[in-house]
Amino acid sequence: PSLNILGNKIMQTVDTLIHARWVIPIEPENTVYDHYSLAIHDGKIVGLLPTELAQLEYKSDNVIELHTHALTAGFVNAHTHAAMSLMRGIADDLPLMDWLQNHIWVLESKWMSEEFVRDGTDLAIAEMLRGGTTCFNDMYFFPEIAAQQAIKHGIRASLGLIVIDFPSVWAQNSNEYIEKGLALHKKLFEHDLISTPFAPHAPYTVSNEPLTRINELAQDLKFPVHIHLHETAHEVESAFAESGVRPIDRLNALGLINDSLIAVHATQLTDEDIALLSQAGASIVHCPESNLKLASGFCPVAKCLEAGINVALGTDGAASNNDLDMIGEMRTAALIGKAIANNAKAIHAMTALRMATINGAKALGLDKQIGSLEIGKSADVIAIDLSDLETQPLYCPISQIVYAASRTQVTDVW
Repeated sequence: PSLNILGNKIMQTVDTLIHARWVIPIEPENTVYDHYSLAIHDGKIVGLLPTELAQLEYKSDNVIELHTHALTAGFVNAHTHAAMSLMRGIADDLPLMDWLQNHIWVLESKWMSEEFVRDGTDLAIAEMLRGGTTCFNDMYFFPEIAAQQAIKHGIRASLGLIVIDFPSVWAQNSNEYIEKGLALHKKLFEHDLISTPFAPHAPYTVSNEPLTRINELAQDLKFPVHIHLHETAHEVESAFAESGVRPIDRLNALGLINDSLIAVHATQLTDEDIALLSQAGASIVHCPESNLKLASGFCPVAKCLEAGINVALGTDGAASNNDLDMIGEMRTAALIGKAIANNAKAIHAMTALRMATINGAKALGLDKQIGSLEIGKSADVIAIDLSDLETQPLYCPISQIVYAASRTQVTDVW
C-alpha cells in the first residue's frame, strides 16, 4: 500500500477499510474482537486491528462503517451440485436411490446441457452469495461452464473433475471424463478463483480401474479427491452383498484413503472406519440437512472430531436439501450433533462455525489462502447484521450467528 502523511503520522492507503462492531477471525479459535477493523489491499488482508488504531494507520477511498455487524470469514460450502438448483423441489420425500435412479438421473438424461448448467449455476451462485458463501466445492457435469460462471460473478469455486463409468452428454466413458477434466485443469490452473479436485461420483458408479488412475494422478498433481462415501446403509450393504467388501475398505485397498480424500456424507462409519480416516488424514464433509431429508443416516461428527478428523460442512445440492443456506446448515449440524452424541457440549457454536469456514478450506487444500481472517490471506469476508430483533439481546456473537441468525442477515460479501 502507498503511504500518505497525515500530520506527523504516516498512513497507508488501502483499497478498502471496514470498521465493524465485531470481528470473528476464526483463528485464533473462540476469539471475538470488539470494535475492530479490517484493511484490504489487492484482494488481501493487510491489517486486522482495533478501529481506533485503524483510523490512525490506514486511509482509503472506500471506508465502510458497520456498527451493528460481525465480520467473519466467508463460508465454504464444501459439497454441492450447483446446477441442480434447477431441480429444487422436483422429487421430494423420496429415499436416496429412488430419488437418484428414478427421478434425478431420468431428468438429467433429458435436460442436461451447457445451458442447463449455466442457468442452474447462476441461480446457485446468487443464492450462495446472498447467504454468505464465498467458496463452493462443486461436483457436476460441464465443470467448464460452472468455472465460466464462477469467474463471471467473482465467487471462489473448487470445481470437481467429475468421473463416472456410464456415458452422459459430457463424456462417454471414464477415460474421457478424466481426460476432459485434465484439459480443464490445464486451462484454469493459474486462475486465482478456481481449483480443480478430482470428483469420482461414488464407489457404486466408478469402477476400480478409473479409481486407481485417479488416485495416481491426484498424488502426482496434489489434487484432492472428492467422492460420496458411505452415504446410506443401502450403499454399504449392497456393495458387501455383491463383492464381500465395504466401499471404504475397497477404497482403502486402492490407496484412496489418504490425506487428499474428501469423503462426503459418511453416515455409516464404524469405530474402525473413524480410526482409519483419522490415521490417513482424510477429511469428511457433513451434509446434515440433505441426510435428514433423504433419511440417509447420521454422520457421527462428535466422534470424528474427537478422533482428529477434519470435518467440513456442505449443503449438498438444492434438489435434496432444498436450499444452499450455510447458516441453517451450521445450526442443524450443531443440534443433531448434540443429539447423536447424547451430549449437549458436543459441536458447540464455534465448532460449527469452523466447520463452515476453516475446516472446509482445509478439506479443499485452500486453508493457507482462505477460511479465516488473517493478515496475508485472501479477503474472502462476510458481514452479518446482528441488530435484528431475532438476534437480540446479544451476549455472544458466535452463538447468535449459529443458533439464532438467518441468512437474510448477511448484508455484505467480499
